[in-house]
Amino acid sequence: MAIEDDVLVIGGGLAGVTAALAAAEYGDRVRLLSYKQSTLRHASGLIDVLGYAPGGCESGDGDGDGSGNGDGTGESNGDGEERRDGLLVDPFDAIPGLPAGHPYERVGLERVREALLFFDSIVGDAYEGGHTAANALVPTVGGTVKPTARYPASVAHGLASDSRPTLLVGFETMPAFDAPLSAAHLRAADVPFPVRGATIPFPGELRDDAKRTRYAHVLDWDESVDTGTGAGDAPARAVLAETIRPHLEREARLGLPAVLGEEHPGVIRRDLEERLGVDVFEVPTGPPSLPGMRLEDLLYGALEEYGVRVTTGVPVVDHEASDGGRRVDHVLVDRKGQEVPYRADEYVLATGGLVGKGVRSSRDGVTEPIFDCHVPHPEDRYDWFVDDAFGDQPFARFGVAVDHELRPLDAREEPEFENLRAAGGVVGGADFAAEKSGSGVSLATGYAAGRRAGAEVGK
Repeated sequence: MAIEDDVLVIGGGLAGVTAALAAAEYGDRVRLLSYKQSTLRHASGLIDVLGYAPGGCESGDGDGDGSGNGDGTGESNGDGEERRDGLLVDPFDAIPGLPAGHPYERVGLERVREALLFFDSIVGDAYEGGHTAANALVPTVGGTVKPTARYPASVAHGLASDSRPTLLVGFETMPAFDAPLSAAHLRAADVPFPVRGATIPFPGELRDDAKRTRYAHVLDWDESVDTGTGAGDAPARAVLAETIRPHLEREARLGLPAVLGEEHPGVIRRDLEERLGVDVFEVPTGPPSLPGMRLEDLLYGALEEYGVRVTTGVPVVDHEASDGGRRVDHVLVDRKGQEVPYRADEYVLATGGLVGKGVRSSRDGVTEPIFDCHVPHPEDRYDWFVDDAFGDQPFARFGVAVDHELRPLDAREEPEFENLRAAGGVVGGADFAAEKSGSGVSLATGYAAGRRAGAEVGK
């Protein structure tokens, strides 16, 4: 006997969670199926909308407010052109000019805006950026700046639009963040603020291979650690502040790798700020990412509040169709070698792209493995890529093509199924890495797909 729901979302990343939450607003019985651990914990925690326009896209006169100031990169010139040094100041102004088939073109500008407002309502004051349409520029561990539309409150004092002198501090046992090198790269990028870097020991004795969560827990629990001065033990936050103090000169803000607590990041930052008399911010790090874990906790907490059933650790391996192949009847889930049917009225596919294995490639072609949806791609594999490693790679845009209701399309450009929608990285037509649009596309398509699925059930 099949397990029954109204809406079934397949995939536990940002797109899947957003789709489930959006569908649940209709009061439907919603279930989220997730095979592997959520990819959120491997992400930076930043919510990008569109940092760079894809090739051939022109900035239009759109609906952006054109202010481009505050925590963006500068001001619009007023005629709709929103670029500065390759960056888009106002991503919303560029969206109307995106090519046909781009995920944002499929959902439309207003849905992108609504999706961000929906995200804001879920995360509350844990994130900032909603006060402006402009991109903010967030420094990264590599000494670059990343354009983003929403960012954790923990990074707010580090925005590149802030001209105050900055000290970056890294830890000896965390080589992934070389603070002096990062500062040098930022200076070379001509950021509008003086910046230096220093490397210090982290309070306490941690193993060289300690996980970042271990660093966070030392500060969360304010563990008693050796001061290193012969004066015995003291709370970790106090020791950290005293270790940093000699390195501060005239800096007004202090950047640390994003390990300032898993449970109490706001408390830890305020504690350090009071002790040192400077504003403190986190620099987003690579995976595993504390800001990503915090976002995962927020979103999965919301799933519980919205009454979404979450089933994890089980892969969806196949489907069965009905109504002459026009509708998905049920999917088959592998539970310890036994295929268990899960049935719903509406389905959302949010399994990720090539990296997330929601789209697979082989010598025989590119496929979507659960519903066998058509994935447009050249027959000749040599046309999947260009020789320039940093060039415009065709494979980066591989994914299912969708209509304006986000239904996957077959080779004749007809909907594969009436009751299946796609969201996130499985949707083709965008180079998320080059555009810096991955999380924004996941939000917008997840929100739109979830709303449509919920509305269909309610008819």
